[in-house]
Amino acid sequence: MHATSVSASGETAAERHAAVTYATDAEWAGHLVSFVRAGFDRDEQVRYFADATAPDLVTRTLLDRGIDAPSAVRRGQLVVTTAAETYLAGDRFDPDAMIGLWRQAVQAAAARGYRGLRAIGEMSWGNREIAGAERLLEYELRIHHEVFEQLPLRAWCFYDRRLVPPEDLAALSAAHLARSDPAACPGGEPGLAVAPLAGPAGFRLSGSAGWENRRVTASAAAALSVSSAEDVTLDLSGLDHLDVAALADIARAALRRPSDTPVRLLGAPPALHRMLELFPELGAGIETAGR
Repeated sequence: MHATSVSASGETAAERHAAVTYATDAEWAGHLVSFVRAGFDRDEQVRYFADATAPDLVTRTLLDRGIDAPSAVRRGQLVVTTAAETYLAGDRFDPDAMIGLWRQAVQAAAARGYRGLRAIGEMSWGNREIAGAERLLEYELRIHHEVFEQLPLRAWCFYDRRLVPPEDLAALSAAHLARSDPAACPGGEPGLAVAPLAGPAGFRLSGSAGWENRRVTASAAAALSVSSAEDVTLDLSGLDHLDVAALADIARAALRRPSDTPVRLLGAPPALHRMLELFPELGAGIETAGR
């Protein structure tokens, strides 16, 4: 499915993967109830992956708000599990394993006769000392093209502002094309924001790609390196700074890609062209306008 394609519900891939942030239990409950009720109204299966929230609190909250969650659980329309059983089912968080899980879950929902699958995942585990947690941003960047463009799935990534540092929350929220607060990035604007492109396979970088944001650059490079798309675009038009180390990360990632097609750079700043003249070896796997 192309990024501009729509699901049976009329929603694009960009609309079906959203970052939802909250700072109170009431906000959490409001998001939960509206999401689940909409899924039941559409005869979809709903899955909830709990982390900081006790699983029984999910069903209790729904019941208190007029949704017969126990009956939905019994008939299999509502499935409440934990992050430990899904995101963290292995010995470390593995984006590839989680992408495979989404494919299995969509197939299972269809096999049971549901019109689609929707899910909520609590992402607070990403802020704990968990093996592989540093790959969470890479995962959020990848799943737009690898999951939501290909599967009839709608998912909300729940981020509790009480549990995730503002700078991490800003970068993770910016990786979604849909957010609960589209007017502003919760936690403030990240120094470097990376988001999937809504059209062609690729990513858009904006802000400052310097030493202070190396973790974000590394996540973008990791997502770039494993992209199975033959043609990948990096839109750099929103960058106001790009240092040599960040360019090296991108260049090495481009060379590791499965496809031999160079990564296309759009809106490359003049400094990048000068760096490629000084370090021509970095340009082996990339192409820029005018080169």
